[in-house]
Amino acid sequence: MCSVSLGLYISVPFCRTKCSYCNFASDVFSKSAYENYVARVIEDIGRSHETASELGCTLDENVDSIYLGGGTPSILAGGQLLRIFNAVREEFAVARDAEITVECAPGTLTSALIETLQQCGVNRVSLGVQSFVDQEAQAVGRLHKRSTVIEEVARLRAAGIDRINVDLIAGLPHQTAESWTYSLADTVALGAPHASVYMLEVDEDSRLGRELIAGGTRYHAHFVPDDEATADFYLQACETLNAAGVEQYEISNFARAGAQSRHNLKYWTRRPYLGFGVDAHSMLPAAVPSAAKAADRKVGHIAALKRCATQKQAPEAVRVATPESLDGYMNRAANTVTVVTAGAAIEESFFLGLRLNRGVDLERLRAEFTPDAIAPFEPAIEECEREELIAREGTTVRLTGRGRLLSNEVFARFLGETKAAETTTEKVKVGTGHVNPR
Repeated sequence: MCSVSLGLYISVPFCRTKCSYCNFASDVFSKSAYENYVARVIEDIGRSHETASELGCTLDENVDSIYLGGGTPSILAGGQLLRIFNAVREEFAVARDAEITVECAPGTLTSALIETLQQCGVNRVSLGVQSFVDQEAQAVGRLHKRSTVIEEVARLRAAGIDRINVDLIAGLPHQTAESWTYSLADTVALGAPHASVYMLEVDEDSRLGRELIAGGTRYHAHFVPDDEATADFYLQACETLNAAGVEQYEISNFARAGAQSRHNLKYWTRRPYLGFGVDAHSMLPAAVPSAAKAADRKVGHIAALKRCATQKQAPEAVRVATPESLDGYMNRAANTVTVVTAGAAIEESFFLGLRLNRGVDLERLRAEFTPDAIAPFEPAIEECEREELIAREGTTVRLTGRGRLLSNEVFARFLGETKAAETTTEKVKVGTGHVNPR
């Protein structure tokens, strides 16, 4: 990984209500929990460099993107938000032109909150709209109306925050081709420079998903469009937004010129980022410790880093995931730490890079890794080409429209293609001044 400025992600797992479709690590908690959580996050921010050292990683102090996600970060008190951002600026050198995003639920953007966002340096807001049709939004537990979104976007712009993202979900209960057309038309009319369009996920991690799997009717499950209709809605969104100049640059993301999400691009291009809070993820460049240091730290991932070097499988990065529950995080449960070898990094370059419309430049991968690094993946590329899931243009491969609809199937074909693609994953307790493998 080349040396570039760091991205910071801060998770706020609190919501006013739990939407029926939500499969994230968020929930409704008493406000009394907010203060202890903020204090814990601030503690972790203050220990960032020490924690990176414990992980055997390098950590750049320069930050060019900050993202508060959730959950609903906008339900924190203004003073709590200010303290989080002050802690970040005390620990890191935040670029003057940094992209600073906060996810907000429509209906929470009071004048006082907008003023706080300005004081925090926030210049981008992501609105969880999901649908501009009131019946659809209310059916899944959203508390806002279409008029709320329009009013709050106007207030944000009046305050000078005009970098706005609108989240939409294709496949919500009661959604039809006609109602989806209304939501897309409102998104375009609103003039938001960025939009994210997700197809409804059906899994055991959400109430609506469990009900759909069970064939029940709670949460309006019997009004959910079928898979074919949802796929059609997604394709319609691609066509409508592209025609309006909000061009697709990633499977689920669309932007006007110059408005792509700098922070999210770090994920898809494998640039370093550091996460704080519940279910937060990090990826940092690995720094193999000296033999002496390794001997002193014959534990967990440090031993794994040394082992990778011994086996001539250079550790390329370290990925960290914090506990998925609030209780686990507050009680300092172990993080999950994964050592990523160069072979695994190539796999990641494929299944993350293919998410982007620009695709994956094979020559760039050969230059970044080794001249023969691509050879094990050629059969998968050729197979996907035959099935019209991938198109090849010169040295670049990218997903076709069909490939985007079947992207998970495509990505699976790039996993396990080479023995060099090994990861070592362990539960490791970090951030407390010591490292304890579990």
